[in-house]
Amino acid sequence: MSELIDNRTQRIRQLKHIIRQLHQGVPAGAVRDQLRAIVRETDYSEMVAMEQELMAEGMPAEEIMSMCDLHSQLAREVLVPPPARSVPPGHPADTMRRENQALREVVARMRDVIASISALADPSALPPLLDQWRQCANELMDADKHYQRKEQLFFSRLEAHGITGPSKVMWGKDDEIRAMLKSLQQALSVREAKLEEWKLVAQTIGRSAAAAIEEMISKEENILLPLCLDVFTEDDWGQIWADSPRYGWCLAAPLEGYRPPEGVLREGLRLEGAQAVQLPTGSLTLEQLLAIFRTLPVDLTFVDADDRVAFFSEGPDRIFARSKAILGRKVQHCHPPRSVDVVDRILEDFRSGRHSVAEFWIQFHGRFVHIRYFAVRNEAGQYLGTLEVTQDITRIRSLEGERRLLQYEESAVQGA
Repeated sequence: MSELIDNRTQRIRQLKHIIRQLHQGVPAGAVRDQLRAIVRETDYSEMVAMEQELMAEGMPAEEIMSMCDLHSQLAREVLVPPPARSVPPGHPADTMRRENQALREVVARMRDVIASISALADPSALPPLLDQWRQCANELMDADKHYQRKEQLFFSRLEAHGITGPSKVMWGKDDEIRAMLKSLQQALSVREAKLEEWKLVAQTIGRSAAAAIEEMISKEENILLPLCLDVFTEDDWGQIWADSPRYGWCLAAPLEGYRPPEGVLREGLRLEGAQAVQLPTGSLTLEQLLAIFRTLPVDLTFVDADDRVAFFSEGPDRIFARSKAILGRKVQHCHPPRSVDVVDRILEDFRSGRHSVAEFWIQFHGRFVHIRYFAVRNEAGQYLGTLEVTQDITRIRSLEGERRLLQYEESAVQGA
């Protein structure tokens, strides 16, 4: 046992020596072989211990970040990742992994688009590729919800257990990725650019953002999640589960299966049993409230004052499908690029007070659909968000004359 402890201590000391070399300006290539040898024998806990010790000795987290990507790349080259620890579907760790898989798939699509643009000779073939690229970039902006949940919930629980290294280092890398994605969105918002300029964007910002997201996925799955699964209690996981909806989901909604400890359910924000929401005109239990939303012959979606999807109603016959993955997502990223200008105009008109209602009607899969947007304001007139109300009015449009006698038509009423 003492030999194992000594070996671990020695590896941590060597890791610290390497990062200090990088800090002093030694090229990464000069320490690559040293790091490769250590990575073959180390695990996530030694990386965490190394970061903790360096910060305790006064090294800023920003300096440690300079070594993170090099270590992550070598770890993928050398190590065979251990099998993921089994957790129930819907467990916060399971949701993080599913989100990472969704991010991987979008990054892979974006890499394919970037490769196509880089090899393109005919500028006339560029527009559809740019539309695909913009769609990928929109989806990748969802990573912000993933990172916020990690930073606010996972990191805070780690810090409660006395572990601060991952939060300080990873948070800095998260911010770098956010900045890259913002730069990519700004570049893709340009409508007039030459093919060679798009190739330059693809080779620089595009590839850098893709690589950074992939590196973070590796860090989360090889360092963060194993650490959390070792350290967190069931109450920790239950609290993370209860607090997660406020941040929303990244491209993949949580599955059903995991249940937190009963104490967390009682203390969380959810209403249980006969507890009621007290409103100015009465009170409703959670069960009643959910049943009302499911019964309404309209689909509701609420976008908050920050343009993020905060709520949608569920029913058996939704016209436009909704997934919990859109919760917390910028509403602009829920629409195809060609319609974002209209979305922005409505939100700006509502926010400024110039208008309060916008409506559209369309033919959709053989149905006549009425879509209305309402500005939601408080009593003082302050803008709180936008409510979308969607209704299939095919049957309503066909009504004629009067009906004064009772006659049940359950299926028709539900579809009205």
